[in-house]
Amino acid sequence: MARDPFRAAAARVRHLIRLRPRPRSGPRTGRRPHPRSRSRPRSRTSGLLAGSPRPFARALGLVAVVLFGAWLGLLAVGSVRTPVGPMDTTMTLRPSLSGGTKINVSPLGALELDSHHAPVRLDVDVDRLDPVRSEALVQHPERLAGLEKEVSGDVGAGARELAVRSCVAVVSGATALGLAVYRRPRRALAAGGLALALLTASGVGAYATWNPESVLEPKYSGLLSSAPSVVGDARSIVTDFDVYQQELARLVTNVTKLYDATSTLPVYSPNPATLRVLHVSDIHLNPAAWHIIGSLVEQYDIDVIIDSGDTMDHGAAVENSFLDPISDLGAPYVWVRGNHDSAVTQKYLEGNKRFRNVHVLDDGRAVDVGGLRVAGIGDPEFTPDRTGPEQAEGVEQAAGLRLAAALRGQRRAGTPVDIAVAHEPEAARQTDGAVPLVLAGHVHHRQNELMKDGTRLMVEGSTGGGGLRAVQNEKPEQVLASVLYLDRSTRRLQAWDEITLGGLGLTTAEVSRHLPKENRPDATPSPIRFG
Repeated sequence: MARDPFRAAAARVRHLIRLRPRPRSGPRTGRRPHPRSRSRPRSRTSGLLAGSPRPFARALGLVAVVLFGAWLGLLAVGSVRTPVGPMDTTMTLRPSLSGGTKINVSPLGALELDSHHAPVRLDVDVDRLDPVRSEALVQHPERLAGLEKEVSGDVGAGARELAVRSCVAVVSGATALGLAVYRRPRRALAAGGLALALLTASGVGAYATWNPESVLEPKYSGLLSSAPSVVGDARSIVTDFDVYQQELARLVTNVTKLYDATSTLPVYSPNPATLRVLHVSDIHLNPAAWHIIGSLVEQYDIDVIIDSGDTMDHGAAVENSFLDPISDLGAPYVWVRGNHDSAVTQKYLEGNKRFRNVHVLDDGRAVDVGGLRVAGIGDPEFTPDRTGPEQAEGVEQAAGLRLAAALRGQRRAGTPVDIAVAHEPEAARQTDGAVPLVLAGHVHHRQNELMKDGTRLMVEGSTGGGGLRAVQNEKPEQVLASVLYLDRSTRRLQAWDEITLGGLGLTTAEVSRHLPKENRPDATPSPIRFG
C-alpha cells in the first residue's frame, strides 16, 4: 500500500536532485592533454570530489529526502488507536513549527494545549464513545473517582506505543525514500539515521519544554454552544490547581457527558463559588452584538455584563432605539460612556423605565450588582466623527485620577470597589493601586497587564467587530468578548475566557482559557493591599 507514494516521491525528488552532476570542463587552451593523463584512471574519491561542485545542494537534497520520507512514514503507519477512559482515540504525531497538543472532539470542535515546544505536534482524535464503558460510568458515578488513574495510564500507554511506532515509521520512511532516490544502501541508511536523530532531538525538546499545566488553559475552537461544557467548569480553577491528571480526567468526563447527551447538550451547571462577568466593549451600532451577548449570557450563566463604552457610533438621538434589546439580555448591565456615546445616549439609558437592569456609572459612582461592587467614569470627550485630533492624554489622565480618588474614598468609607470601569485605557491606568481590577476598551484589540502597584488592567476588543463601518475594510474585524471568573468570597479574579468569533455570526468560536500568574500552583501570595 505504501509503495506507490514512495515511488511517486522518489520520482519527484530524483527529478529535482542531480545525482551525477557533470564535472566542469576546464578552459580551452587548444593543447591536447598528455597521453598519460588520459590513460591514468581517477580514484573514486577524486571523482566524487570533482563531480560534486555543489555540496550544499546535495546536503539540502538529503535533508529534503529525510523530511519527506519521515513525513510519508508517519502518514502511512505513524498513528496508534488506543482507549482513553470511555473513549476510543487515535493518537498521531505530526510535523509542526509550534508543537503542542490538539484534541479533536468531532463534531463539537477541538482543544489546543500549549503542552510543549518542539517540531512535532500530538494529535488526539476522539473517534467514538464506547457504549459499554460510558454506560458503566453513568450508572456508577463513584467510578469517576478512579478515572484519574485510568486516564493517566491509558494516555501513558498510548504515548509509549506511539513513540515506538513513530520511530519505526520515520526511520523506515526516510530509508525507503533514500533508497528509491539514491539507489545506494549507504545513502539510504544515512537518511534513516538522520531521521532518527531528528526525531530523537524533537523528543528531547518536547520533554524539556513539557508543560503539564497547559490543560488548565485550553484553547477551544468549534461550536459556541459547546464551549462551556468542553472547556470545563470554573470550579477546578477556583479550588484545584496542582493535579494535571484530575484536569485531564475532567476533560474526558466532559466529553463523555457531551457524547452521552447525543442530540441534547447538557446544561452547564454553574459553581456557586464563582461569579461570572461578561466584559464587552465598542459595539458601535452592530445589531448582531446583542444576539452574541445573549448567547454568551445563556451559555455561561453570566451574573453581570459590563460594557466599557462606544455602544453607539454618532451618539445621535435617532440611534437610541438601538439600545432597547439591553432590557432583554437576562442579566444586569453596567455601562460607562465612550467617546462615541453622547450625553443624549447616557440620559436615554438613565431615564427610560424599561432599562431596569441597566446601571449607568459616571464620575466614580459605585453600585452593588450581581454580588460585586463596580465603579466607573464616562469618557470626558465626545469625538464621534473620528475626524478630529486624537483624544487629549491629559484630559483622559485627569478623568482617571478622579476615578481613582473616588475608589479610595469608597475604601475609606468601608465599601471597597471590586471592579473599576473606564473607556480609555489611559484613564484606567490611573487607578493602579486603588482597585484589584479595572476594565477598558476603545482600542479594538485586547490588552492584559498587571500594573506595577498590583491592579490588573484588562482591555477588551470590539464586541461589535468594529461596528457597521468595519464592512468597509478588506477583512472584517473579529468579534471579541471575555468571561471573567471571580471568587464569590474574595471577589478576586481567578481566570478568564477570551472568546473570539471569526465573523458576525454565532456558528463557530475560539475560546482560550487563561489563569493569572498569581493564581498558579507555584505562585507566592501577593502582599499588595489596595487603597
